[in-house]
Amino acid sequence: MRYICLLICSILLLNSCHQQKKIELVKDEKMQKELQEQFILVEDGGTIELPEGSFLLSKALSIEGKNNITIKGKGRNKTILSFLGQTEGAEGINATNCKNITLEDFSIQDAKGDNIKLKACENVVLRNLNSTWTTGVDSMNGNYGYYPVECKNVLLEKCEVSYCADAGVYVGQSYKVTVRNCVAHHNVCGIEIENCIDVDVHDNLSYNNTGGFVIYDLPGLPMKSGKNCRVYNNIAKENNFKNFAKPGSYVSDIPPGSGIIIMGYDSVEVFKNTFENNKTLGCCAVSYYAVGRKFTDSLYTPYCTSIFIHDNIFKRKSLLVPDLSSDLGKLVLAMSKGPADIIYDGNYSKTMSNPDGTLQSQYKSCFRNNGDIKFFNLNAYKSPVIENVLHTYDNNLAAFDCSLTNINGNQK
Repeated sequence: MRYICLLICSILLLNSCHQQKKIELVKDEKMQKELQEQFILVEDGGTIELPEGSFLLSKALSIEGKNNITIKGKGRNKTILSFLGQTEGAEGINATNCKNITLEDFSIQDAKGDNIKLKACENVVLRNLNSTWTTGVDSMNGNYGYYPVECKNVLLEKCEVSYCADAGVYVGQSYKVTVRNCVAHHNVCGIEIENCIDVDVHDNLSYNNTGGFVIYDLPGLPMKSGKNCRVYNNIAKENNFKNFAKPGSYVSDIPPGSGIIIMGYDSVEVFKNTFENNKTLGCCAVSYYAVGRKFTDSLYTPYCTSIFIHDNIFKRKSLLVPDLSSDLGKLVLAMSKGPADIIYDGNYSKTMSNPDGTLQSQYKSCFRNNGDIKFFNLNAYKSPVIENVLHTYDNNLAAFDCSLTNINGNQK
């Protein structure tokens, strides 16, 4: 938490000088050629040294099938790679099928697609990086600042990210993931975990995004059944930024003012976090049905199960009004006459039920020691359509006063 406090102070100072300060870029075809050659020719065990300076590059830098590689700059304020006006490739840096790969100590900006993408890699480290779009708020920005997907053993630490049209930090369909000591701001979603197994997200600061954190398990993907995610010692602060996502994307449904949204995941523990001045909701745990989208994946389980939210701090200024541009924001206002702290849709299937219709104990969720909060259980299992939810919701927090002990993250 000490690290987060230092980050808050430094970032507030930077923001007072305008985050998207223009930097003079040098278009250097020789540098482009040299870097491309290094990415192609580097031998296993080698280091690609990125020089000091600000460089305007027109083509993606790709590396594939290498082992024990380090891509290292002179510092994220000293080495800046810009892909503004990129003409070839989608990503800024694209790594595929690599083992033991580390990227550290540089900034990357304005790729046509994602700034950094790693696919099917093992033992990934992203450290002390800055990823942004200097164009500011624009739905045409790349979706992701950091995008490890289908990877194993992923560590992101001390990275900053901003102005992504989807998620700043996104880790998808991966095993054993740690995201720590990162700062995400002015994105649609600050930090997103999707269809991953064994995850720790801790000691991060997510502020001024549309939503601070998202933990999603979605249908139609090769890796299913996201589970075992711990989210702790984070700050989700003032995530009231407008949603500038591409229409139709999943994150376009996130209402401004969301601290964390959990959807369709199994075994998520959210504890010792601070949720501050998020105008719509602090924590929300719902089934996939809450987004109103159809799915045909017969192997997909759309319900949230074993969610344990405990020992968090919820605080906000008075007179905050939930976002009214979204159905969820309107629902929150109708229920609580203001922001809500924890929302649970209570949805489950008949196969998860006891003979009397109650939820079987192995699927239960627990919420305790979160202070004097506004809690709502939507009782969605009783409501075949969303319109009926308002007639069945309750705020019986005592029914969820329990503990879960079987949730394990990466524990790296």
